[in-house]
Amino acid sequence: MKKQQKGLATMNIINNLHAPVLLRETMNLMNIKADGVYVDSTAGRGGHSQAIINFLSKKGLLLCIDTDNEAISYLHNKFTGLNNVKIIKGNFANISMILKTLNIKKVDGILADLGVSSPMFDDTTRGFSYHNDGVLDMRMDQNQTKTASDVINNYSKHELISMFKKYGDVNHPNIVVDKIINERKTHVISSTSELVKIIKSVLPKKELTKLKHPAKVYFQALRIEVNDEINKLKDFLNQVPNLLNKGGKLLIISFHSLEDKIVKDYFNLLISSNIPKEVPLIFKPDFTLLNKKPIVPAEQEILSNFRSRSAKLRGVMKNV
Repeated sequence: MKKQQKGLATMNIINNLHAPVLLRETMNLMNIKADGVYVDSTAGRGGHSQAIINFLSKKGLLLCIDTDNEAISYLHNKFTGLNNVKIIKGNFANISMILKTLNIKKVDGILADLGVSSPMFDDTTRGFSYHNDGVLDMRMDQNQTKTASDVINNYSKHELISMFKKYGDVNHPNIVVDKIINERKTHVISSTSELVKIIKSVLPKKELTKLKHPAKVYFQALRIEVNDEINKLKDFLNQVPNLLNKGGKLLIISFHSLEDKIVKDYFNLLISSNIPKEVPLIFKPDFTLLNKKPIVPAEQEILSNFRSRSAKLRGVMKNV
């Protein structure tokens, strides 16, 4: 109990570079065992990781996984000297292979925070922000070759339209795509500010006067495409059930409706039964939902961290 109180108390110490979203709610749902093994599969700047460590004993273990070189470097510095923390450069879509390499068969909890970290957004050299001028990059893993500029300058009209519709929920992206294709005939589109300018130049006035930035959904779709986020999320989800101990928990924080729907549908699949209702058998599912409705940030958190406003936390627990 004292360990739990200590962990909750130290959660108030938040890294200035990144305020971990739904931190208290995540820790309450995970209900960490002091000697357990846990995975922060998208560790970022280690906000959630730090909170998990606060609950662990020296016999416990935390694996911090991230695909971003800068995050890995930061984590090594942050957690230097801690023997119950292992930091791994990799993608959460490869979680089974990562655990196998470490000779770990099962764990007690896995967390995935699917959002882009604030340092990524704020670093203009990364190209994630539509507010600041920067290189049109958007790679979460700097070792991969495909960039946002490659997509914008090389994808066909059909591919660009499909991308903006599927990942940005843009109903009629044709005018923006036509403008992109026309502009790239004369020069390479290489900066975020230029892409924003292109988008704004063809959108109707009513779109430009909305509270939401007109380029937001286009940048979201482009980022998802560059990093293949949806396919990697599905790969990750399909592996996790076999990696959890009995009582083990999977928690996922998502930031847009497409991700949340995938998580929601998969969790519902985990708790469902294929046994017809008319068959008189008592069905005990392999998993139980930890929360039937997604947990969202309180008003106070949104006021202190506006980027948390769209976050949704869902969780399941393994029963067998």
